[in-house]
Amino acid sequence: MLNVCMAFRSRYPPKSCDTFVALPPATVDNQIIFGKNSDRPSDEVQEVVFFPAATYEPGDKVECTYIKIDQVEKTHAVVLSRPSWLWGAEMGANEYGVCIGNEAVWGKEEPNDEEALLGMDLVRLGLERSETAEEAVDILAHLLEKYGQGGNCMEDEVTFTYHNSFLIADKKEAWILETVGKYWAAEKVEEGVRNISNQLSITTKIDKEHPEMRSYAKSQGWWDGKIKFSFTAVYSYQDTARMIESGNRYCTGLQLLNKHKGNIRIETMMDILRDKESGINMEGGFMTTGSMASILPMDNSLHCIHFFTATPYPERSVFKPFIFVQNMKQFLQTSSPSFGPDDPAKKQPRFQSKPDRKHALYKKHEVAAAFMETNGAKGSKMLQDIRVLEKKQIETAEHVLENGIPDTTKVVHLFSQCVDEEIAIYSKTN
Repeated sequence: MLNVCMAFRSRYPPKSCDTFVALPPATVDNQIIFGKNSDRPSDEVQEVVFFPAATYEPGDKVECTYIKIDQVEKTHAVVLSRPSWLWGAEMGANEYGVCIGNEAVWGKEEPNDEEALLGMDLVRLGLERSETAEEAVDILAHLLEKYGQGGNCMEDEVTFTYHNSFLIADKKEAWILETVGKYWAAEKVEEGVRNISNQLSITTKIDKEHPEMRSYAKSQGWWDGKIKFSFTAVYSYQDTARMIESGNRYCTGLQLLNKHKGNIRIETMMDILRDKESGINMEGGFMTTGSMASILPMDNSLHCIHFFTATPYPERSVFKPFIFVQNMKQFLQTSSPSFGPDDPAKKQPRFQSKPDRKHALYKKHEVAAAFMETNGAKGSKMLQDIRVLEKKQIETAEHVLENGIPDTTKVVHLFSQCVDEEIAIYSKTN
């Protein structure tokens, strides 16, 4: 692994998303820690939304971003961080403690421009339909085979398509699922640290795979059938600037995980997601538009706790906690406006205009983030205030992990109340 990382070091700047997981013995308190930055176009709004569990009738369909597919009998409750123009999500969690984040990857098969399931649709579908990380792998593989992946991944007339990789974690283990077209490989992770970026990373440790993955590679002349099969070596582009850029960031992310190995906590993951020098916290045309970090205790009697920013610039944002309990309601302050059938993302031809999708927190944070960046002592004081707020939320999470939740009414509005407190701090720019 280190030799691969050294080979990727270069003068090229890093690009786009990163997803991380740390498992015992790399973590403390017998916890699995999950984290992801969503790096998307800088003018795109990311919302955090909750959907309760639901039941459906035989023959029902679900309308994803571009296509309708067969609905299942029951979907699980999910919390999602997603680009507000689409149905799926960049990252999220379900009531069983399954977390999924996806990455754009490229390989020797060309991405599909035709509208199918987006990788972000697969994230939501996996969360809504799985109770474990391994089950999510099987569900995504089935959906990929049945419906395919493809379509424009940006809210723009310019088409941007890619294949997808996924990091899927639960309270027991993690899985990496990487795809090129309909072909895929999956790797089980049971301890230590693992991350994914915008490159294939599964080599010879393959625990599940598409049944025709090797024969197809052989038919294309990519693999001679004699040397040991490596998914990355066989299916990746070779020696491209894109691979070098993402490889640099992938290796830097791995180094950050290893730096704290044995003592990784939720604060550690938040610090990694805020790291600018590595490019993991990204600014520019593509930037970090939302961040997520989760505590998944391996003790099944304990609640998982998921933190979301719902805003860009994680170094100037608050990671706000969410816990699945009864009587959850939709989050008004982090939900973007709905435009129904008139949404330019749904009408044909698509993306002829861009409506204002900013939610209430986004609007306040947009002004406050600039204020913190440019207003010296006053900006520093505001940054200090939101760090105090975040520290209080982490302390609440630690209390829940130590003492449980005897009264769920005290945490049902935990995320929304933190958003209100954050907005109150941002209002001090007036």
